Amino acid sequence: MFIIFLLIGISVTVAGCFLGAFLWAVRSGQYDDDYTPAVRMLFENETTLANGKPEPGKPKTA
Repeated sequence: MFIIFLLIGISVTVAGCFLGAFLWAVRSGQYDDDYTPAVRMLFENETTLANGKPEPGKPKTA
């Protein structure tokens, strides 16, 4: 009977740790941006050099 109480205590502790980690992630802003990843594949990436000009050989997108 003791082992059942020990396993219940350990499982509640582990569940509490996961809940704490989830709440910490939510409060630190891990789930703030939910719009951009959904539409990121719809935009074309324009490759540019550091001076702002397109790379040679790459087509310039409008």
